[in-house]
Amino acid sequence: CGRSVCEASEQDRRLRALFQKLDVNRDGALCIHDLAVGLGRLGLHRTELDLLKIVKAGDKDLDGQLDFEEFVHYLQDHEKKLRLVFKSLDKKNDGRIDAQEIVQSLRDLGVKISEQQAEKILKSMDKNGTMTIDWNEWRDYHLLHPVENIPEIILYWKHSTIFDVGENLTVPDEFTVEERQTGMWWRHLVAGGGAGAVSRTCTAPLDRLKVLMQVHASRSNNMCIVGGFTQMIREGGPRSLWRGNGINVLKIAPESAIKFMAYEQIKRFIGTDQEMLRIHERLLAGSLAGAIAQSSIYPMEVLKTRMALRKTGQYSGMLDCAKNILSKEGMAAFYKGYIPNMLGIIPYAGIDLAVYETLKNAWLQRYAVNSADPGVFVLLACGTISSTCGQLASYPLALVRTRMQAQASVEGAPEVTMRGLFKHILKTEGAFGLYRGLAPNFMKVIPAVSISYVVYENLKMTLGVQSR
Repeated sequence: CGRSVCEASEQDRRLRALFQKLDVNRDGALCIHDLAVGLGRLGLHRTELDLLKIVKAGDKDLDGQLDFEEFVHYLQDHEKKLRLVFKSLDKKNDGRIDAQEIVQSLRDLGVKISEQQAEKILKSMDKNGTMTIDWNEWRDYHLLHPVENIPEIILYWKHSTIFDVGENLTVPDEFTVEERQTGMWWRHLVAGGGAGAVSRTCTAPLDRLKVLMQVHASRSNNMCIVGGFTQMIREGGPRSLWRGNGINVLKIAPESAIKFMAYEQIKRFIGTDQEMLRIHERLLAGSLAGAIAQSSIYPMEVLKTRMALRKTGQYSGMLDCAKNILSKEGMAAFYKGYIPNMLGIIPYAGIDLAVYETLKNAWLQRYAVNSADPGVFVLLACGTISSTCGQLASYPLALVRTRMQAQASVEGAPEVTMRGLFKHILKTEGAFGLYRGLAPNFMKVIPAVSISYVVYENLKMTLGVQSR
């Protein structure tokens, strides 16, 4: 305890002395001009954009400058992130970073550099000529340099490539520049796609039951889980539990590929100079990319619903189903329920991303002392909770979409609109009616996430992606 108190008072003295050096006009607050002049005197030259980010990140009372308390709070948080990176680079755990450790760490990120190049990096930070960097040298070199997204943390906290719960509406993962240049990104996507295919196939009976309950369950026809499975097996045998799974698996590849390419293009269009996007930029880019991908493969969504609802002998296969819809209902039938589907992307992606980032940051703040690695259990728990919250928020729209896709197939049925269907469900079944099929949907989340994680990790090893 005595040592920690001593360290805290030493840090307070150090930060107070630094604050006084930077407070050029001696008014007890740091503005961008103070930081530019003060850091320049210390031999640390930062761009105006960097300084603006520092003030923005620490300015709690939004007065455009940092008082001493805000300055200390910002630097303590900043140093915590820097210590995480330092610990992850210090492979030998000797409190120093040498050239070999830099080479190894960059290789883990997918970047190959020579030892000579690593020594150049060291020299820029090494004050005492030992050709190693201790914590103080590392901290002082990165002093007041905004660190928003550290590649180390990003690598540990992959989200959307791992978690497949049947609805591909999550915001795509960020890949570092190195991952994109070395081709690691496509290996992650292939591993994620393979994992999604296996987890969807394993949980397909629950997914089909969800669709049947969304369409057929009502106050007068109260389907339960056991009764639903019994009814499916009685009507078509055990194989009928997997109806609609083929097209559900087939659509993973085009949807993931289109979404990733659209996301990268939208990032360029946004014109950010950051390697990693901020949360609101990720949500905007991710939602737009999701909308483009869903628009491209939406006819496959309609086919999936129709195949899941079909009776024994109704269609000979996917192509027969598609031909049947085209000849009897026309091309417009392939876009039934399109609007509620598009509207569902924003609440799903937004809440999933916000909850995941909140849980991630809470864990990093509280428990990340020596490493940013959360471990499998924490990662799975955060992903499961965020996906569940996202699904819960967008579920009424998903139910209306499925009903619209299904009702178009009923001959002589009146044309239904999204608004009309919402009103009808609320009038006849109440708010509960918008959540029909929620039980099997949530029952498949934990097995889907667990299976996709295990398969993803194994496929990563097979494809040569370094597991950290």
